[in-house]
Order: sequence, then structure tokens, then C-alpha cells
Amino acid sequence: MIDDVVGVSNALTARWVRYACTGGSRALSGAGVWPLLALLEAAAEGPGRSELQAAVGLDPAVADRGARELLEVLARGTGVGGALGLWNLAGLPLDPWWRDAAPGGARGELTGDPAVDRARLDGWVERHTRGRLTRMPVALRPDTLLVLATALSIDTSWREPFRDVPLRPQRGPWAGRPRPAAGLSRGGTDLSPLGLAETPAGPLTMFAVLGQDDVDVYLCLGEQECAPGEVLAGAVEALAGRHPIQSGAALLAEPLARRAPGVELITVPSYDPTPHLRVMTVRFDLTDQHDLLAQPGLFGLGTVSQADPHGHFPRISRVPLKVDQGVQDVNATFTAEGFKAAAVTALSVAAGSAPPQGQTLVLDAQFDRPFGFLARHRPTGLVLLAGWVAEPEDWPEDAGPIW
Repeated sequence: MIDDVVGVSNALTARWVRYACTGGSRALSGAGVWPLLALLEAAAEGPGRSELQAAVGLDPAVADRGARELLEVLARGTGVGGALGLWNLAGLPLDPWWRDAAPGGARGELTGDPAVDRARLDGWVERHTRGRLTRMPVALRPDTLLVLATALSIDTSWREPFRDVPLRPQRGPWAGRPRPAAGLSRGGTDLSPLGLAETPAGPLTMFAVLGQDDVDVYLCLGEQECAPGEVLAGAVEALAGRHPIQSGAALLAEPLARRAPGVELITVPSYDPTPHLRVMTVRFDLTDQHDLLAQPGLFGLGTVSQADPHGHFPRISRVPLKVDQGVQDVNATFTAEGFKAAAVTALSVAAGSAPPQGQTLVLDAQFDRPFGFLARHRPTGLVLLAGWVAEPEDWPEDAGPIW
């Protein structure tokens, strides 16, 4: 079943990036939202269930199982972790199905005192994101009956690190900056990490940065006029096999190299005639927050966030319930050494050198203007995190001379 779960979770990510990534720096985790929506779908009745099913992409009869399978995959992985937390107000009558559907270690109780509950839930966030995030993103109110949350963390080192270098782009929106960007450079004879995806939004250049663990990060560059959301959605779909990708030595053919945004095929003096790949990108450190109820239709939350005297989730409790908050906090950092990220998603429920002697070909890939990134769980293909880098970090003033 996990292949189906990965497919529908990635489809949610593709829909979300089209909506959310419109030009500024963003980061989001569809994999963090999807299990919560799947649990709500399995517990819902009426029109709300149909809307949640459209967002989740699985039949309600198996949605809760799918949520547990996705979280189990993350918990077993290396370099990535996932946790589920479910808290109900003490004394709230719970349906036996809900008690059985939620993993035992994930359950807890709320006292009804926002200060006491805040400290406990913030501690849970800090533990399960390795300290990268420290606060449960939803507000805790006296009338909060349920909080459902996922925490996702990523911490991997690159198999092949980058070199820190100052970068001064000569063209594009990052040209003419007062200080050079904090660039990252890497090269070698392995051409396979570079790919050209042909998508409905146009050609995309994709570079796979392989982690030591179960997580890889893909850098994604489209034509300059291509909308960020379309670049990211096209990359998600290409990795899922929906659009063709040509990679490695195939890009040494000049017509293909010319089609790849940001890529040049050049000839340089060298002792070694073996073709080389040279990649330039930038460091980034992004923090983002998303209000899921700002676009309730995207997540199937339109009906279940409205008051109804009969409630929407009879399989949770006989008390009428509605979703009153949905928030995700994200942090992602890409450096010369590796990638670290965390996402917490919460829903609250309330009532109501020597001279060269020869030449070689070099595929020169420059991610020196706004680009996207995807963090992907290698064993399953699950897209853990997606984002857009609108501005690079500055080269540190104390990092030595600028050349």
C-alpha cells in the first residue's frame, strides 16, 4: 500500500506548491499534512468526508492505515524522522474506533489550561524536530478539544560536499547585489546527477544532491519566465515518472544541453579528456508558516471547518466537532556539508595547477537565480519537503577576501 500512499501524498504536494509558491522564498511539507487529513477522512461522515477524500486520494476505509504506514516509513528511515501526536481534552468522550486508530504512543490529554498544555506540546515539538522548531504552531484555547500534529525532521550529510565560494551572478535577478552570494561549488566526472525533465511547464534542469542517509535533495531550475509553482510541481511529477527525464551523458549532446535552463556545454583545457560536470548553487536557510484554512478546498477542510450541530467526526467523539485551526511551520537549511529541515503540522479541533595539454567537455550548471528544491525519501520516493529559493544568503563578511 505504501506506493499508493506515496503517490497521493506527492500529488497533494504538487497541488500545494502550485498554489503557495508564487515568487518569494517558501518551504512546505505535503508529507506532514497528508497523514492528518487521512485520519480525519477516516473519522468523518457526510459532505466533509467526500471533500477530505478528494484531498487525500484514498478510500476512507483505508485512509487511517495509509497514515500509519507513511509515518512508520519515516520512523524507520535514516536521516529522517516522523512522529504523530494526538491530544484530547481530559474527559472528552472518545469513540472506541478513534482510540484504536491512533497509535498508543501518540495519544495524550489536554488539561484545559493553555499555559500548562502549551509547555507540554512545545516540548513535544522540540523533541521530535531535534530542536529546529520549538513551538506547536496552533494556538491553545480553553475551548480546544483536540490537537492533531505531525513532526518531520531531516538531518543528512552529503556524500560529496560542496566548496564554499563567493558567487557574483552576471545576469538574472541576482546580478548587481551589493555583496556576493554565499555560493556552493562542486564538480566531477559523474554526470548522472544532472537531468533534463520535459514538463508541460517547459524544460527543467534537475540536480540530485545525494545524502549519506535515506534523503536526497533535488535542485530544480526552469526557464526564467516559468512560475515557481509550476517548476516545483513539474519536478515532483517528473520524479514520479509522469514526465521524461534525460540525464548524465545524454546531456553532452549540444541540442539537449541548450534546452536545459542554466546549463552550458563548454570546452576547457585539461589533461583528462573525460567529460566533467560543474555545478554552482547557493546556501539557503528558510523559515516559513502556512495557514491551511486560508485555502481549505486544497486540503478538503472546507466543510469540516464549519460549525454543524451534528458535528463532522462521529468516529472521534459523539460531541459535535469542527476543525478550527490548521497551521504548518517549516525550517530548511542547505549548506556545503548537508541538509537539515523540520516541519510541524497541527490541526486543532473545537466544539462547533600544471599547464593543460588537452581539452574536455564540461556540463556547467548554474543555479544562480531563483530555483526550487525537493527533499525526497530515496527508498519510497516520498517528497518530504518542497520549497523555492528567491534570494541567496550573502557571503559572510568575515569569510575572507572576495574574488
